[in-house]
Amino acid sequence: MKNSLTLIIVAIILVVAGIFLFSRQSNGPEASPSSTPTLSSSPTPITIQLLQNSIRQFTVIASDFKFDVKEIKVKKDDRVRIIFKNAGGVHDWVIDEFNVRTKQLQVGQQETIEFIADKTGQFQYYCSMGAHRQMGMWGTLVVE
Repeated sequence: MKNSLTLIIVAIILVVAGIFLFSRQSNGPEASPSSTPTLSSSPTPITIQLLQNSIRQFTVIASDFKFDVKEIKVKKDDRVRIIFKNAGGVHDWVIDEFNVRTKQLQVGQQETIEFIADKTGQFQYYCSMGAHRQMGMWGTLVVE
């Protein structure tokens, strides 16, 4: 009886060991804690190109009672970047409908602002200093 009990125990141990070894082989090799990830964290050239195309950038120069750019055209949901430069007097750049405005800039100063053109239509941008807007210091943002 002792021999048969011993044989049964040995058989159970062999079956359990076989199952353990077989399951390790079917799951593939285990990754060690020091293994490096296979995904690259740097963007691909395609990603970089898409990011660059998603921003529509314009430079607007202000001088005595005028902007050098009278019309800006973009598509709905474009990210718009305005580089506003002041070449004379004290001016700012404002679009009420998108709640964007620069600071009031002195001669030689510049400021960059960004916003999402999330509404279609024609919107007036202007200088809010004194009567500058009434004197013609405005332009149109067209969002298609």
